[in-house]
Amino acid sequence: MAQTAATARPGDDPPVTAPVVDRDLRGFTGAGYDKGRPLLVQAAWFAVLHLVFVKWWCPARWRPALLRAFGARVGRRVLIRRGVRVHWPWKLTVGDDVWIGEDAWILNLEPVTIGDDCCVSQGALLCTGSHRRRSPAFEFDNGPVRLEPGSWVAARAVVLRGVTVGRGAVVGAGAVAHRDLPPGTVLTTKGRTA
Repeated sequence: MAQTAATARPGDDPPVTAPVVDRDLRGFTGAGYDKGRPLLVQAAWFAVLHLVFVKWWCPARWRPALLRAFGARVGRRVLIRRGVRVHWPWKLTVGDDVWIGEDAWILNLEPVTIGDDCCVSQGALLCTGSHRRRSPAFEFDNGPVRLEPGSWVAARAVVLRGVTVGRGAVVGAGAVAHRDLPPGTVLTTKGRTA
């Protein structure tokens, strides 16, 4: 008889059992993931990111220019605060009049698109990476993230891979968006939408 494991989150229905997967992480290949630039460009970006971009003394007006220099498409009047991390600039598109707060993390293994007039608040995470949970080698299961114009990802909120946050929608402080959020809705930490 196959082993099963219970998985549940607070407020969910009773746990669902699923077959236990024996992990063999040594078999991980990263198949299907394209970093998008040669190793030398990746290394140059990581040097700029950690030695200049995230630092308090780097003027906010330099940050959009640095991202553009590495292939990001960044609109006008974009404010990027200190401590913001962007994994791959060449996989980032940012509209006009966008605010990105201190210590936000854009983990964009796949494209991230941030529309006009969006706010990504302090400590928020936009994460395009994941893994196939039933894969013994834990292969990637990545997907793009899209923030439609006027949306807001509040402080310490998380938007996971493959999610679109609709026009004017809000991912509330500390909430986790694991599926698309329709325009104008608010996701709270209890998973409710208004």
